[in-house]
Amino acid sequence: MTNIPPISEEDRPGTAQSKPELRQRLRSARRTREITAPGPLGDLLASVVDTLPEVRAAGTLAAFVSRPDEPATDVLLTRWRAHGRRVLLPVVLADLDLDWALDDGDLRPGGVVRVPEPGGARLGVDAIARADVVLVPALAVDRRGVRLGQGGGSYDRALARVRPDALLVALLHPGELLEQPLPAEAHDHPVHVVATVEGVVRLATSAG
Repeated sequence: MTNIPPISEEDRPGTAQSKPELRQRLRSARRTREITAPGPLGDLLASVVDTLPEVRAAGTLAAFVSRPDEPATDVLLTRWRAHGRRVLLPVVLADLDLDWALDDGDLRPGGVVRVPEPGGARLGVDAIARADVVLVPALAVDRRGVRLGQGGGSYDRALARVRPDALLVALLHPGELLEQPLPAEAHDHPVHVVATVEGVVRLATSAG
């Protein structure tokens, strides 16, 4: 589907590495990917995510505005707005916890991190519990669903508030679904599905 190169073998993390070491290597691989990646891939990723029956059936979805090195969510968010989908987007608080607001297309510069945020009314940190499907950013995910985030703990706290029946979908670049186990901690919340431009993979944590 695409000629984006997966993470090379020398960049694939092993279990002996610490989380900071893993993040450094994965971020380095993403910087290289940005240079070599062809054209916009947002259309491909949006189409893949929309193949999930849980996404099509969801009354409320939680998503995020992607950073330049992350799988692009701009097309997906535009499609969902056009179809009147109810979508929650995060607002990063001073302590790096996540508040939420409805995506009405009014995105403004973020006050804490350099990522656009919704300008509408804040719904509170517990609003994520209303979502049937939650799209989650990640640097990598292993086959158990263990997710490696950016290290700020924002989504660790947010995912502790999701409903038990909510579907957690990590958006990755090709090659970032790892066979090697990632370090797991008690507060980690496994994701159920990985979506890349190449398709979706349901993990062992998924009930589907």
